[in-house]
Amino acid sequence: MQLGDGLKLQFCNLKFYILCNLRPSPGCTGVRKLADALFWVALSRVTELGAKRIRMLVDYFGTAENAFLASEKSLFASGLPSRSVNALLHERKAIVPEREWELLDSLNIRVITLADQGYPPLLSQIYDPPALLFYCGDFSIAMEPGLALVGSRKATEYGKTTARKLASDLAAAGVSVISGMARGIDTYAHLGALQARGKTAAVLGCGLDVCYPPENRKLRDDIVGTGLLLSEFPPRTAPKPYHFPMRNRIISGLSVATIVVEATEKSGALITADCALEQGRDVFAVPGSINSPNSRGCHKLIKDGAAMIEHASDILSELGFLNIQSGERMDTELTAVQKKVLQAVEYEPVQFDDLVLRSGLEAPLLAAVLVELELASFLKKLPGNYFFRV
Repeated sequence: MQLGDGLKLQFCNLKFYILCNLRPSPGCTGVRKLADALFWVALSRVTELGAKRIRMLVDYFGTAENAFLASEKSLFASGLPSRSVNALLHERKAIVPEREWELLDSLNIRVITLADQGYPPLLSQIYDPPALLFYCGDFSIAMEPGLALVGSRKATEYGKTTARKLASDLAAAGVSVISGMARGIDTYAHLGALQARGKTAAVLGCGLDVCYPPENRKLRDDIVGTGLLLSEFPPRTAPKPYHFPMRNRIISGLSVATIVVEATEKSGALITADCALEQGRDVFAVPGSINSPNSRGCHKLIKDGAAMIEHASDILSELGFLNIQSGERMDTELTAVQKKVLQAVEYEPVQFDDLVLRSGLEAPLLAAVLVELELASFLKKLPGNYFFRV
């Protein structure tokens, strides 16, 4: 291995620096393993190296350090494409591994590599597992079987309510809910899990120090507080369109099954479903209105063989989660008047004046009962004085 004097000087005191300054991640033990983790992170900074090429280099050279510091001749001998070789040779001059680790530490971001014992077992089984995972929060969530819950960014009220309810019931039953923190269904999946005080993991298509979408900053902070935030992209990585299909394989790879709540025929959620099928995992779909474009993707999945689900108990029993009870709400404690009103409310929005006619109740009494049912999460009020069941 040939190395310039500048690089030799740069790394000569690295092991001493590690002993004095660095905090290891779970599954990454010993000075040698920790030193190599720095070089895994350094390799992730090279623009022309993705997960597959990083794994290829580490397999060929034995360690990430050897791969990062390899000579031009050795890199070409490894089978790395010339464009990637040139990028590594050029960009590594400006990459200081210990500085990258200091950045992670300052942001309270930890990292685990494919070489570490603590790498998520389900994710390690897929065809193209990420070379590294950057994370904040409770990493034990990634080590347990979870369920992916995904869907359209432009979700309807039906989709949002359904996603939140399913996620809440699954989380209350002890199942981790995994999604991508995108607008729409993903957001409500995380909110439902947090509402039930359950476990949730968000997989991002950008660095963990970048909040995308920006309006989800509070949700991001809430997830970090009690759940898990993770990404294969290092800090300071902006969200790019091609990052999200890459992100989707991680969402499905961490999960024993993927649930699609609402999706158009060209929804990105269907990419996650395809990833799950390629990984040998189950796919479930929630049906919707035959008139809604947002449900056509789900209906296509069902036609193609995906199992249809309506309640959390459907998937819990299908997958054989033992000793887990669904947290689904029962209406046995409702009063006779509340039950009467609930029967008059449909799963499509109904206007208040129509409910007066359907229920036969005086408007003041109906309004009071609707408030009671809304507070108990049996229905939801929409603008225009519309109500629908959830």
